[in-house]
Amino acid sequence: MSFAVSADAYMRFMGRYSEPLAVLFADLAGLTQGKSALDVGSGPGVLTAELVRRQGSELVSAVDPAETFVAAARERLPGVDIRQAAAEQLPFRDRSFDAALAQLVVHFMTDPVAGLREMGRVCRGGGIVAACVWDYAGGRAPLTLFWQAAHELDPAVVGESGLAGARQGHLAELCSLAGLGDVRETTLTVSVGFASFEDWWDPFTLGVGPAGAYLAGLPPEHRGELRERCQQHWPPAGAAAITASVWAATGRI
Repeated sequence: MSFAVSADAYMRFMGRYSEPLAVLFADLAGLTQGKSALDVGSGPGVLTAELVRRQGSELVSAVDPAETFVAAARERLPGVDIRQAAAEQLPFRDRSFDAALAQLVVHFMTDPVAGLREMGRVCRGGGIVAACVWDYAGGRAPLTLFWQAAHELDPAVVGESGLAGARQGHLAELCSLAGLGDVRETTLTVSVGFASFEDWWDPFTLGVGPAGAYLAGLPPEHRGELRERCQQHWPPAGAAAITASVWAATGRI
């Protein structure tokens, strides 16, 4: 799926979650000093920035298929090699990196196995491929409340629980199909605070991802109904925290 939205819209929608997640995900990859890394599906550069903080800009590269995201990441991280490309066709030679990471990307790849296989191709022997996807099927994603409310109003609605890697064991299965070895799967969890219901709801109106597209496609009156249903599930106090978890898998070359 292509994200034809601005980098600012994406950051307002998902950046609150992806920034703390990037720290945990980079920890999982376990890169030591002097090791090179590729961020696959980098978006505006959240994980890329965390990798640069740890490894240095000269050892980090990134790719994303969206021109707007590539431009934003280049502006944010001018010393990093950031290219416009899809995960399934990485523009790098074999064995170019010590690690390839895909944060919140596999479920949007056209061919997840091919994308993960490409990540393995560009890694050196002994290198690591790491990927993570929100646990949509387990009801532990940042957007669970939204899709729950949508399903209550329309039982036929298709959320994101069926996407690649979004259920226990599936991301590890995809890594194995891609030819990775020593595949392991775990969970990583973040908690994000919101000052009010409006603080949580407003980013959904920016049209980002499947949830934003679903909301934008509803007639105005149905959008209002969905907003009201979501608010019914929101804590009366107003301020609240959303706790969300990903399935994270690693594999060796």
